Amino acid sequence: MRYKSIIFDFDGTLCNTGEGVMKSAKYALEAFGYAVPENLDELSYFIGPPLLITFQEKYGADPARASELVNKYRKRYNDKGLYESKLYDGMEDLLKALKNGGFKIAIASSKPQKYVEMLLDYFNIKKYFDVICGVSFKADCEPKSDIIMRAMKELETEYNETLVVGDTHFDIDGARINRIDSAGVLWGFGTKFEFIEAGAKFLAEKPEDIESIALGFFEQTEETNGIFSGRIITVHEDTVMLVDGTTAKRELVDHNGGVGVVAITEKDEILMVRQFRAPYKETIYEIPAGKLEKNEDPRKAGERELEEECGITAENIFELGRIYPTPGYCSEIIHLYGASNLTESAQMLDEGEFLDVYRIPLEEAFEKCMNGEFTDAKTIIGIMKIREMKQNGSLS
Repeated sequence: MRYKSIIFDFDGTLCNTGEGVMKSAKYALEAFGYAVPENLDELSYFIGPPLLITFQEKYGADPARASELVNKYRKRYNDKGLYESKLYDGMEDLLKALKNGGFKIAIASSKPQKYVEMLLDYFNIKKYFDVICGVSFKADCEPKSDIIMRAMKELETEYNETLVVGDTHFDIDGARINRIDSAGVLWGFGTKFEFIEAGAKFLAEKPEDIESIALGFFEQTEETNGIFSGRIITVHEDTVMLVDGTTAKRELVDHNGGVGVVAITEKDEILMVRQFRAPYKETIYEIPAGKLEKNEDPRKAGERELEEECGITAENIFELGRIYPTPGYCSEIIHLYGASNLTESAQMLDEGEFLDVYRIPLEEAFEKCMNGEFTDAKTIIGIMKIREMKQNGSLS
């Protein structure tokens, strides 16, 4: 199913406001003599629900004292806490993609609307939203379901074409009450179990997942069965739920990823290696490349592979992007780099690694890509990128 409108929670979904919220809650509690946990993260329950309710439910404050605590909280939050916030990585890219895709976008937040709009201005992302619904300072206990309903009405959208995105069960509960599908995000302050128990239709591990859900393409993994675990790859069969509620099987290969380096000399020659590749039973030309160790920095891995395979160090290493060589079944990502200002060092091949190093003029290498003589995907893409950079003047 493709949705038409996306309603986002704010705290913990679009923006990590946790530091400012928890420090301000700590400030208010200490001012009135309440015991405060040493670990600030233990105050994370202040993120999301109305403050007035949290002070009463968690600390037994009566309504009058809870109101005083909220006022004390806001004193610090206005001065410091508001800007102790940051957008989650990839969030602006997600909003831009949704906007360009024609989706209506709203915010439904239990945070005072003034604060929401101030942070949207601060991060320069207000332009992506068609509707912004927060609460007032005098009526900050409005149920999340009512806020979501307000947002939906202002969007002029129907419940069956709307998706609510949030990071706590309050968001999922509010969506369910309004008969709206919901996605729980795992980068915020909620938990996978919390979302499942509340009835979230989807679980999103990264912001890009929201676009896939909105487009009707998302596949949610329900079960994983291991088949093989080796030194380089892991093979498993997953049962996935499609957006229409049906299930399918996926045979998948997990791989830590790799790196490739297009090194260009002062004479506009590309450094190439030629070696035997067992899967194809062929000897082929490639740019120097190698696999990544778990959590290894791709740039450092590229520098290492260039020196080990070609006996070359580079003063200038620059990014050429990343590629997904086999997206149909393998998770491998290859990070591409360019290298210039080269210096010869010593070749240091791994045990059992046999290859020759060649220097091929850039234009000749390009022709070999075009006529099919070079067949390795990362090599073809890397050479074409370097040639384009050379021709448009971005690589001197």
